[in-house]
Amino acid sequence: MFLKQLLLGIMGLSFGMFAAGGVFTVLISVGLIPRFAGKMHVSRKIFLFEEAVVLGTLTGNFFSIFDRYGRIGDFIIKNHIFGKENTESIWHMIGTGILIIFGLFAGIFVGCLALAIAEMLNSIPIFARRIGFRHGLGVVVLAMALGKIAGGLIYFIKAVFLYGGT
Repeated sequence: MFLKQLLLGIMGLSFGMFAAGGVFTVLISVGLIPRFAGKMHVSRKIFLFEEAVVLGTLTGNFFSIFDRYGRIGDFIIKNHIFGKENTESIWHMIGTGILIIFGLFAGIFVGCLALAIAEMLNSIPIFARRIGFRHGLGVVVLAMALGKIAGGLIYFIKAVFLYGGT
């Protein structure tokens, strides 16, 4: 039994490192981190950006595996940090604000990653040239972004993630 658990642990760590290596390879190959540093005119601090990406990935992995350590809300509500009457409503407002900020930054990152990959592959210009599309490419890209936003809003407002969409 111990040998089986040891083997599963070694395999889990190996596969996790393999997947993380793939993610970091994609980020490096599309040049996302250097582009962020260049656009913000802080190219001297590129290693800080890379370390922030690695730290964020490790932190996210830690809390996805050991989720009981990330339950700050349970601790705050159980111990009535903001007073007995106000704790739940105050924490709900704070938690909503945190989720909005996290969602904003996660969306920006995913959007930049998708655009960096698309730019690297030149997929949009090639597609536009093949179908003979000359004018209004910016409008099409904006429409795709607005459609993505609308889909995300419907997904979360209708709580599709809870019951699957029916």
